[in-house]
Amino acid sequence: MNAAPPMRLDIILEDLEGASELSELQTAIENLRDHFKVDHMVYHWVSGAGDQYGCGTYSPEWVQRYLEKEYLRIDPVIQGCYQRFHPVDWKRLDWSSKAARGFQKEAIAHGIGNQGFSVPVRGPNGQFALYTVSHNCDDDIWAAFTETNRRDLILIAHYFNQKALDFEPDRKPEPAQPLSPREVDALTLLAMGYSRAQVAETLNISEHTLRVYIESARFKLGAMNTVHAVARALSRGLIVI
Repeated sequence: MNAAPPMRLDIILEDLEGASELSELQTAIENLRDHFKVDHMVYHWVSGAGDQYGCGTYSPEWVQRYLEKEYLRIDPVIQGCYQRFHPVDWKRLDWSSKAARGFQKEAIAHGIGNQGFSVPVRGPNGQFALYTVSHNCDDDIWAAFTETNRRDLILIAHYFNQKALDFEPDRKPEPAQPLSPREVDALTLLAMGYSRAQVAETLNISEHTLRVYIESARFKLGAMNTVHAVARALSRGLIVI
């Protein structure tokens, strides 16, 4: 009997957005792993108060080993992403120390994979989260995968983070500021893959004026950068592609 085909991405994201219990985040991440046909996906959230929550597909043995050995202190993915705002391929991180190389060898032995892509996400009041995809394959296959799916993976990271913030106790909702029609146009075209020069030409404005629109939208959305602004606008239904 053939296994059921992976769920469509839009259906998984709808289920994630409508989640009312933390257990539903675990279901969503398992469905996402199957959709993208990768070995593992993990979302790890640390609230401003220091509370932690994680959902993912690593084996219980590896999770227990990671905690017991306090690998958080030497994990180049955690250390590297905490200093970054942009998504990062694991190969770009510093694995040069003996401790990091030993950690990497052990992680691979536990099936984590030799390739990884992590998206750091920052929220209000010191909240920090990390969304990670990992797999075992050669560099060319992984480069093609991340190039094809980069935008979706960034969007998914922010979907998870928005839902995690919804579950944070005593959290006050962020006041929403409407985007202007020009800001909507600019973010929509960027989300569709246009370069800034192409967006400016399409809207018949200068790149300087475009930059003003983007920065204004980024401020209204509370976004760290343009990619974050696009992801937030998509997740909130402010733009549609």
